[in-house]
Formats: sequence, structure tokens, C-alpha cells
Amino acid sequence: MQIVKRNVELRVDDSLMRVYVASPKPRGTYPGIVFYSDIYQLGGAMIRLVNYLAGFGYVVAAPEIFHRTEAIGHVIEPDDLGRMRGNDNARRTAIAAYDADTRAVIDFLKADSAVAPGKIGTLGFCIGGHLAFRAAFESEIKAVACCYPTGIPSGKLGQGVADTITRIAEITGEMLMVFGTLDPHIPESDRHTLITAMENAGIPHQVLLYEAEHTFMRDDGYRHDSAAATSAWSAITAFFENIFATVN
Repeated sequence: MQIVKRNVELRVDDSLMRVYVASPKPRGTYPGIVFYSDIYQLGGAMIRLVNYLAGFGYVVAAPEIFHRTEAIGHVIEPDDLGRMRGNDNARRTAIAAYDADTRAVIDFLKADSAVAPGKIGTLGFCIGGHLAFRAAFESEIKAVACCYPTGIPSGKLGQGVADTITRIAEITGEMLMVFGTLDPHIPESDRHTLITAMENAGIPHQVLLYEAEHTFMRDDGYRHDSAAATSAWSAITAFFENIFATVN
């Protein structure tokens, strides 16, 4: 499916948040997806993922997660210095600020005439996986895909300690978790904690494990695994399709 692309600006706590939006070109209504990048923001690798998902029939809205600390449109390079910069941005962002951004993007999608009423999900990578997990606390979120989400059991996200794992019972949507078993940032103990918490809370969920490293779905890095990424994308698109097909 062909797509159209645009940038919109949302004001959150008096900060201008750029949101990159990709949506199907044919007229109609489609499910909306709140898309969260990793710490490097909206560089080429992430934009390609946004566009790819939109081509399956979704209005995908990707905010710049560090709009309070970085200039509009700034892309952090995925190298050692960029990792330091991205992690510093994360540490300097209040957890409540991340939540406010989520609320703003959900409200934007709800107001978009191309988004089917009641059909909103979320997808995120790395820190964005954690943000997608937190987005599920919002009642509008029906489907959640978290790719190698970091910091959920430990509460590592921004300023202070995030209460994500303790609020898991608030989630009403369905979850898909994607992990790499060779990922040192999400050890087996953290995966076990997350899976057990979802089971105890009675949350419908799926877990995919790949013999892959962290960020294996970025196509511009040395840890990219095309076979694992293709398989994960197939599962993610099927997951969204199945969930939204049952939402009235």
C-alpha cells in the first residue's frame, strides 16, 4: 500500500513536539499506532520502520521523544557518543513528561479523521518499548508491541524510578513482547519478571524470542539480523491485524 508522509507539531507542557506521521494513501479509515523510537530519535532507520508499518494499513505517529532537550528534527547518531547523548536525554526527562507526550499523541490520533474510532495501538523499540508498555496504561490502547523494551523491571526510564512494573494491572489491551536472547540489556531474569507479571495480571500476551542481540531490528547497525527482523515484523503485523479485526 502506498503511503503519504507529513510532520505535525504538538504542544506539550509548552514544548513543541514534532510528530512524524505516515499513513496509507488510499482514502479510508485505518487503525492508529503510537510509534516510539529508540534513544537515537527519528533517524533513517526508525523512519523506515514507521513507513514500513504504515504500508500495511496504519496511521503511524512517531513523536520525537526528547523534544524537551533536543532541537526539533535533531537525529542522534547511533554511535558511542550518540549513545551517551541519548542516555543523558533520557535521564533528564521526567517520567510524567513521557506520559504527557503519550496522551498528546493518542489525542492527536483520536482527532484524525483517517483513524478508525476505537482502534489505537502502540509499538516501540528499546526505551521506546518501555514507553509503549507505559502507553498501555491508557484505556484507548488495544494492542501493544514492545521490541526489546529496556528498564521495565528496574524502573530505569527517566528522572527517578518509573513505576511501570507495579502498574501492570492497569493494562487492558493485548501485548506482544519481542526479545533477543543475546541481549545483555534485557537479561533472562528481566524477561522472566516481565512475563510472570503479565501472567499474574491476567493480561493476554505473546512472547517472541530470537537468538539475536539488542536493536537487531535496526537495519543500519552491526547487530542487525535480517532473518530475525523479518520474522518479528511478520508477527507484529499479524498481531495488529488480528487485534484490530476484533475491535468494534
